[in-house]
Amino acid sequence: MNAPHSTSQLSTREIQDLDSAHFMHPFTDHGDLATRGSRVIVKSDDIYIWDSEGKKMLDAMSGLWCVNVGYGRKELAQAAFDQMMTLPFYNSFFQTTNVPAVKLATKLASLAPKVGDRSFEHVFYSSSGSESNDSNVRMVRRYWDLLGQPQRKVIISRHNAYHGSTMAGASLGGMSGMHAQGDLPIPNISHIEQPYFFENGKPGESADEFGVRAAGWLEEKILQIGAEKVAAFIAEPIQGAGGVIIPPATYWPEIQRIVDKYGILLISDEVICAFGRLGHWFAYEKFGYKPDLVTFAKAVTSGYIPLGGVMVGNRVAKVLIEKGGEFNHGYTYSGHPVACAVALANLEIMEREQLPKRVKDDIGPYLAQGFEKLADHPLVGVAETCGFTAGLVLVKNKATRERFDEKLSMGMVCRGHCFRSGLIMRAVGDRMIIAPPLTMTHAQIDEMLALIRQCLDLTYSDAQKNGWLA
Repeated sequence: MNAPHSTSQLSTREIQDLDSAHFMHPFTDHGDLATRGSRVIVKSDDIYIWDSEGKKMLDAMSGLWCVNVGYGRKELAQAAFDQMMTLPFYNSFFQTTNVPAVKLATKLASLAPKVGDRSFEHVFYSSSGSESNDSNVRMVRRYWDLLGQPQRKVIISRHNAYHGSTMAGASLGGMSGMHAQGDLPIPNISHIEQPYFFENGKPGESADEFGVRAAGWLEEKILQIGAEKVAAFIAEPIQGAGGVIIPPATYWPEIQRIVDKYGILLISDEVICAFGRLGHWFAYEKFGYKPDLVTFAKAVTSGYIPLGGVMVGNRVAKVLIEKGGEFNHGYTYSGHPVACAVALANLEIMEREQLPKRVKDDIGPYLAQGFEKLADHPLVGVAETCGFTAGLVLVKNKATRERFDEKLSMGMVCRGHCFRSGLIMRAVGDRMIIAPPLTMTHAQIDEMLALIRQCLDLTYSDAQKNGWLA
């Protein structure tokens, strides 16, 4: 099929046919997609998107956890245009730099709070969270090599964690479906269970008790492997793609105690959680732990252009710089001037509108107050929030917390009602999750919550009609 010179006048069906013929989507069953046809998104504004049929939808997922300042920000488009007309690209190899990359690194260092004796003054750039976590693997292992402990190669992660889809990123993650393809994980990556109280808590156990027990799985794994072989522990502050899994308050302090005890590095993957999502510039501040490396991407530009990176703590940076010589790692687009210029403009918006503070003091608590009321719905086993993320669990029986048969795909049933009702809400198994733009008003939060309840009602009606509740 030959593509036409212009797609501006194509019908939805024609676009879907071209899409099926040429575009291979991420995380997609392409045979199924060809049968169903893609949903064609054509424009956006504020917290809303529109498809090619004119349907308006409230985007409660911020694109893919990233459009924190909302859609239609002309300042970001202007920043990209101005930089493209000045210096659209130059590489950062061969002792070369550019002004936006330097300014952004300086800005990020100023925003990253010091926690105890840990501080961040250096940034390593990439184009995505996946690339950033690959960089973490390289830096962590280089760090221990330079300290004369090359046997420290093992990085411990968690089941159901998401750290990207590159070979190293997918290995660090704990998604079984990803590991089943491509002989993953790569060597020297190990996993422990996730701190999911709803699923893994024992009868009569409090959330705080579970948090300590769940953190203890890290110590057990370290001792099983041998502390002298463990290089680092990587984790998301809250697990995003895994279903907004929020650890109990006791979890992170105990994790900190364990990594300090055994002298291993701590990597905080904040691709989702940084830049105001949890009410702070960086989420480790909220939970009070002290990472050595912080992965970022997504909201650093609010998704307007790809950019990622690693905040490199002084403990690691000092060794790499003073002992390391050349670090044989990097990307063509490390410190891309246009991406960095957009990031600077994006952070300026966040500062001017005080979005992290707004999440912490205003819209975060307002969302929590409304979202947690959804727990009274007959389908909902638990509804919980953290900052401006939230998740609820669909259950067959509220009293016993019995889950639906996986074959019913209740999350996908609910998600279908969401799309038809004008709401973008994500399904992760039987968990329904949201991470809306940080610019929402109280009225828009109310609109979103009403849509969620409407979709839960429609899903419950399906369950009744089909006898799934019996």
